[in-house]
Amino acid sequence: MTDPDELHRSERGESAESAESLESLLRRVIREEAGLSPSAPAEKWRGGELVLRPGKPGLQEKTIPIDKLFQKIVSVRNKLRVLEQQINASELPDDQKLKLQSYITGCYGSLTSFNVLFASDEERFHGAGGS
Repeated sequence: MTDPDELHRSERGESAESAESLESLLRRVIREEAGLSPSAPAEKWRGGELVLRPGKPGLQEKTIPIDKLFQKIVSVRNKLRVLEQQINASELPDDQKLKLQSYITGCYGSLTSFNVLFASDEERFHGAGGS
């Protein structure tokens, strides 16, 4: 005869596994629909640090893990993508949409300095000259 507690633990384990699977699927769909893509830094930067050294002697330098910096840069990129989608879906006049789009393109262009951090060329920033 089956132990009821064992059966309940088994069902709970399958239920938790099923919930994790559903959560993972929902996160992927939301990321794809919102234009939020998971990104990885280039291998050579993983585990590295950015060192900010003041120009004046005697002042303390600051180090930032490159992985943290990369996460923040990707977050800015993702928020720009969402903003771009919101502008495109808005009922603003076309001339205002175009003006706002040009600001977003300018932001992408300003962020091209960070392209060196990206592992994938497709994930890099492109300004007005980019495709």
